[in-house]
Amino acid sequence: QVQLVESGGDLVQAGGSLRLSCAVTGIPGTIFRLNGMGWYRQAPGKQRELVAGITSGFTTNYADSVKGRFTISRDNLKNTVHLQMNSLKPEDTAVYYCNKDRGSFGSWGQGTQVTVSS
Repeated sequence: QVQLVESGGDLVQAGGSLRLSCAVTGIPGTIFRLNGMGWYRQAPGKQRELVAGITSGFTTNYADSVKGRFTISRDNLKNTVHLQMNSLKPEDTAVYYCNKDRGSFGSWGQGTQVTVSS
């Protein structure tokens, strides 16, 4: 069974930085690296949204709201995905999740809370 474990969330002041990590277990590396991966976030009262994606070929894409501030990366040797978040804003406050960039592995992790104070 696939498990996704997100970490790295914290309480930071506006303008600060965080680096999120996601470890994907339960699937072989050959499967992991064939899948595009994404970081999603869900703020209170809002739907989950995809904020950053990285394809199997390492092409990245970002939501307009985070473009230029967030950077997604992946390590196919460790089955991990990272999200470097700079110049954080209060509106970035949310629970952050990782999963496939299209659909899901059938389950979601617990997410990691990011809170940005003004």
